[in-house]
Amino acid sequence: MIIAERKPLEEIAAMAAPYERICVLGCNTCVGVCMAGGEKEAEETAALLRIHRKRENQGGVVEVFSLERQCEYEFIDQVLEKLKNYDQIVSLACGVGVQTMIEHVPSLRVVPGLNTTSMGYPTEQGVWAERCVGCGNCVLHLTMGVCPITRCCKSILNGPCGGSAEGKCEISDDIDCAWHLIHERLSAFGRISDLEEIQPPKDWSSSHHGGPRTSVREDVRIDSGE
Repeated sequence: MIIAERKPLEEIAAMAAPYERICVLGCNTCVGVCMAGGEKEAEETAALLRIHRKRENQGGVVEVFSLERQCEYEFIDQVLEKLKNYDQIVSLACGVGVQTMIEHVPSLRVVPGLNTTSMGYPTEQGVWAERCVGCGNCVLHLTMGVCPITRCCKSILNGPCGGSAEGKCEISDDIDCAWHLIHERLSAFGRISDLEEIQPPKDWSSSHHGGPRTSVREDVRIDSGE
């Protein structure tokens, strides 16, 4: 799923400051699941924005509601007439949702209320692990389901590098070496000879940097006691 986190309130407030009628628009699918942009988070963001504007002696109104998905025209169309009543829409969708709304209805003034961070899955309550960067040319069939682009901090296609030790990445002992995991998977399925096939250079016109990211919400995380 797509993982995101709310922008700092000061940044949201600054984007909304010139306008009188503000709508905080939640998105109940991906960013709702990761507790960043669903109906509850939209209500919280709107309440915080109202308090901020009151402290700054700013007038106007801040209203709130949510869509099932902001990345599909049919859901936008269901509330389009209502959306046209606002001077600005603070979207709590991922970057795809923000852009979809603008492309579908260019007359709407839509700004992002979230920072989209990654695509991954929940490892525990309040913790999400990145597993895909959307590189556009999936190689999971070659690596037995372990992505070397996302999970190797150097995104090596013909690994491993010389920095891993005891199954861990040289970047951090908290990060598993992706190529150690790939080697184990290939060995378990009798395909270790696959490593002898050299993969050609990848098109890095769209890339990520710094290795796999983990998004943590400490306010909802359940301590495992470790």
